[in-house]
Amino acid sequence: MSTNDNTSTLKSTIDAVTGAAQNALGSITGSNADQAKGQAKEHKADAEYDASHATAKIPGFTASSSGAVTKDDPDRAAGSYNQTMGSAKETFGGLVGSEGIKAAGRNQNREGQNQEAKGQVNDFVGGISDRVTGTVGGAVAGLTGNQGAQASYQQQHDGGKTQQRGAEYDIQKKADAEYDASHRPV
Repeated sequence: MSTNDNTSTLKSTIDAVTGAAQNALGSITGSNADQAKGQAKEHKADAEYDASHATAKIPGFTASSSGAVTKDDPDRAAGSYNQTMGSAKETFGGLVGSEGIKAAGRNQNREGQNQEAKGQVNDFVGGISDRVTGTVGGAVAGLTGNQGAQASYQQQHDGGKTQQRGAEYDIQKKADAEYDASHRPV
């Protein structure tokens, strides 16, 4: 269910720019009221940006501030499982001195990483597609006065946004972990 508050990254960016401009105008003209209004608009833009990116990530699902809940692409969970099993095999192979088991584990881990990445890309692209379809469909439905279709398209948009944000979250988490691992003192 959508709150239809139109919280978006674009809206928050526009509000931040207009707030900064109003604040600057107030500084130039000496108007404390314009400065205060500009600063308030900038603070509101920061809150809108945070709300547009708010997601709760639990294994297999993503929930957003709009109330949408999406299920992750099955390749994401299967890939994660294969990475875990591959790492376990690699460790076991190292402990018992079996290069074959160790190599099989390394391969399963690599295949799991690729499988998880494929699922993340599917979710990311699918989310963008649903957002665009929902936005365009909602605009057309709004112009024709079809409120039922407009609400349906808004739900599609919100679901797509949630799906996209869930994929972004996992991609960023992985990138941060890889960065941290590459900058660890040896």
